[in-house]
Parts: sequence; C-alpha cells; structure tokens
Amino acid sequence: MKFFKKINFCSSFFLIVFLSCDLEVKKNKVDEIITSDRLKNYVDRFNKNDNEIYKQFIPNDKAFEFLRNNIPMIDIPDKDIEETYYFRWWTYRKHIKNTVDGFVITEFLPDVYWSKKHNTINCPAAHHIYEGRWLKNSRYLDDYINFWLFKSEGGLRQYSFWIADATLAFHKIHRNDKILSYQLEALIENYNEWENIRKDSDKSLFWQYDTNDGMEFTASGRILNKEIEKPGVEATRPTINSYMYGDAKAISKISLITNNLPKSQEFENKANKIKEELQSRLWNKKLNYFTVLPKDYDKSTEPIEVRELIGYVPWYFNLPNDKAQYALAWEKIKDSLGFAAPFGLTVTEQSHPFFKISYEGHECQWNGPSWPFATTQTLKAMANFLNNYSNNKTISKQDYYNILLQYANQHKLKNNKGQIVNWIDENINPFTGDWISRSRLINWEGKGWSEEKGGVERGKDYNHSGFCDLVLSDLLGIKPNINNSIEINPLIPSEWEWFAAENISFQGKEISLIWDKTGEQYNLGKGLMLFVDEKLVIQKDKIQKIFFNYNSINNEKTNF
Repeated sequence: MKFFKKINFCSSFFLIVFLSCDLEVKKNKVDEIITSDRLKNYVDRFNKNDNEIYKQFIPNDKAFEFLRNNIPMIDIPDKDIEETYYFRWWTYRKHIKNTVDGFVITEFLPDVYWSKKHNTINCPAAHHIYEGRWLKNSRYLDDYINFWLFKSEGGLRQYSFWIADATLAFHKIHRNDKILSYQLEALIENYNEWENIRKDSDKSLFWQYDTNDGMEFTASGRILNKEIEKPGVEATRPTINSYMYGDAKAISKISLITNNLPKSQEFENKANKIKEELQSRLWNKKLNYFTVLPKDYDKSTEPIEVRELIGYVPWYFNLPNDKAQYALAWEKIKDSLGFAAPFGLTVTEQSHPFFKISYEGHECQWNGPSWPFATTQTLKAMANFLNNYSNNKTISKQDYYNILLQYANQHKLKNNKGQIVNWIDENINPFTGDWISRSRLINWEGKGWSEEKGGVERGKDYNHSGFCDLVLSDLLGIKPNINNSIEINPLIPSEWEWFAAENISFQGKEISLIWDKTGEQYNLGKGLMLFVDEKLVIQKDKIQKIFFNYNSINNEKTNF
C-alpha cells in the first residue's frame, strides 16, 4: 500500500482553506495505520533473522512499539536506503541502556575490557547524539549527554569527541535553554582540559595519538614512525583539530544563547585561530588535500604525503574557506586510485604504498579497509560541501547519493543458512564486502570466539557510526536550526518524483516533508510541501532550498 494513499478526507483530515499568494493550504493528518504496517513489516523481518544474544533496555519484542512511538517515518523510491534506514534504527535501540546514572548508549553490546563506566566508549558518542537526536522522546539523549559531562568518571576524554558540537545539534531539535545553561560550564571545562593535554603552549593546533582518534595502525602513523607499523603515534591531525574547531564554534553559540557575550567572543576567537592554522599548516599543496602534520613541527615542517579519508573531516564542521584550491580535495572521492572502491570508501588512498587490506595482525586496522565511522563523517562533510560551498566543480548530489547507496548496501551478511541478512559490524573489505574483523574473530587463533577480544559476535549490531541522520538531514535535507527555524535542501537524485518523511519532532512541534512532482503519489497536492502541526506552511513547485521560521505562523494564516 502506498504511503498516504487512499486518504479518507472525512475521517483522517481536517481541511482548512485560506489564500495567500494564490496558494491553497490544507491541514492534514498522516494515516498512522499505513505507517505502522510499513514499520512492522521491517521490524518483523529484522527480528526473525536475528540471533538476539545480548539484550538491554528494549529487547526485540519491544522494538516495534518503541520505534513506532519515536522515529521519523520515511517513504522513498530507493528501497535499499529505506530498508537500511529502518534497520539502523532497529539496531540503535538495542544500544539504549538503562543505568543508575540514567540512559546511556553503548558501542558494543557485549562488555569489552577497554570500555569505561556502563560499558560506554566515547569514540562514537557524537555519532550516537546526531543519530539519537531525532527520537521523539528526548529523555534518552538528555541523560546520555549529561552522563558524559557529569558522570562518566574519566571516559569523557578517552578518545577524541566533538561533544559540544553534538550537544548543540541535539538542542536544535530538542531545545532547552535551561539545560544548555547547565551544560555550558562543563562543556567549557572539557574544552579547556583538551587544551591542557593536547595542545603545546607554543602552538595553536592540537595533537592526538591515532589510536585515541579511534584509528589504529594508520598509514600516516607508519610514515611518522619510520615505516614501522604500530598503534599510538602522535601527530597533529585533521580530526582532533576539526573537532576542537566544531566545539569552539558550538560553545560560542551556546554562550550567546545563554547571554554570556564575553565567553561567546572568546570561543569564536579560538575557533578562528584553529581555522587559520589548520588551513595554513595541514593543507598539503602537493597533494591538494588536508593531511597529517608531525606533532613536533616548526615553521619549515610540511604535512606528510599521504591522503587519508580524515582529510575531509574539516568540511564536517564547514571549516575550510570557500576557495577553489580546497575544492580540489574532493576529486579523490570518486577516484579508484584515491578512495573509491566497489564496496565502500577506503580510509587510505589506494595509490599509496602503505595502503593494504590485511587479515593478519590486529583485527582493526585503519590503513585500507572501509570503516562506517569514517564513511559517516565523509558523507556529512560531502553534504556540507554541496550545500554550503560555491567553488565546486568536482562533485554533484548524484555522487553523494551513489556513495550513500553504496554505504547502505554494505549492511549485509550471508548467514550460516546461505541467506543474505541485514548486518552492521566493524570494518569491511572494500573489494569483497567481507566484514574483516568478524571473519577473523569468529575463529581467533583457531580457538573460536575470544573472550579477551570481546566474546561471541563482538561486532554484531556495532554502534560506531551513523546512517539515519544522513538520510534525514542530508539526503532529504531536513536541517533544524537553534533559532526556531528550519532549512530544507534535499540532495535527492533528479529522477526522484516523490518521497515522504513524517513524525518528525522539532522544538515541540511535529513536521512532515512531502515531495510529489505530479501530485498523484500522495494526493496532497503538487511539489515540495512542508507541514507543521498538520498545517501546510510552504509549497514549492520544484525541489529547492527553502527556509521556514515557526514564528511566521499566525493562527491559520501563513505568509509565503
């Protein structure tokens, strides 16, 4: 049954008609029965194919009820992306854990020895927050953010973590100025401590171990370590510096919201300094790419000559200036000698001699495999580049869609019965689609699953990346702002004639976004339509960037 089809206007919709710029505005209600059936079919199949080894707060038999009440529903022409969208929500709820410190989100379902309190790990926590901010019930992420800031007992800086940026992203959907004011001091204290432990007094940039970026055995680390492979190499990396830039910008904005103008200016200045230095010191003019700089650099030190996928992270935070020279970096995203491969983006350029796909040594290597963590960052950065930069002669929205679709199709595994099932794990072979870590851990040293390595199916339902936020915020282009406004700028393929997204919470309201080129898919009218609390507030004939501020709604009249 088609989403929104066969609408009963008498029982399901209230019609309010008024004229503004010759536009008829309708008040509509989503057909919940169709929505529930769509979700239930997915959940029933995911449950049927699942071996539920580890249960937390929401077991499989409660998954449908939880997701029905909490997640935005989508209907899109590409069913591979749609299926993966619902699958990733189904796996995400597995990681919601109820503790004495409130709700937390886990990375691994089994306990692993390198985790911190309540089996939490902060490395992917920003991905958790960006993803979970779309849940209707804000309690889970409210608790989780406060856990990191006030209760994590040393876990906050175990790995690099852009917590202020992610916290602001959460409040763009669930804004609460009282909570923001409460969190601000802790966010500032965290930033200051990062300055103490990861920034030398005579430098403006931060350094980090590659392992503490969550990236073991990197090609850049091998170069800096005189070709010896080992984890834990110190470097001035695009990652940590982009994260600190993003956090400084977020703290500046939160300070402004809470009327702390001096603090806002202080952190705006910090962000500007990082931006200036990162572009000056980490831009490799020979490679036209942001690369790693040695930790102990001076005025003459050049960034090293290897492209790694982390060179796109500055665009995740819209850091680089809008210059043609920086846009050249994006040429490598489609290059088979760069990062393009049949089953996913590689984390090191394939033309470099230190690129490799290994089934020996450590099971988690960042010198070649495709990592969903890095793919998530790159797709967010790519969307920002397409949306916010004018100097772009390298990539298109079709390129974005192709990589997102490839990422969606990574989420597969052939089980012991020969069936292809939905799956998310750790690192993937970009040439075969094999989950490398799982293939190795399933019979570690010929002895089966190793308790020391995390036990049975350590990486199953691995919560180390994002996907749903990429679909909502970037593919469908739903971008909430902190100032009670929303931007819509879809990156959908040109041939798409329809899509729908509904049950989307935003600052106490509910929105739906509909694209229906002909008006025949959903029978709600033609064009791109934004509904707020069941009222049609904007309608455009074609896909385009639109802005809407909720304050413009005046009872039943809208100024277009």
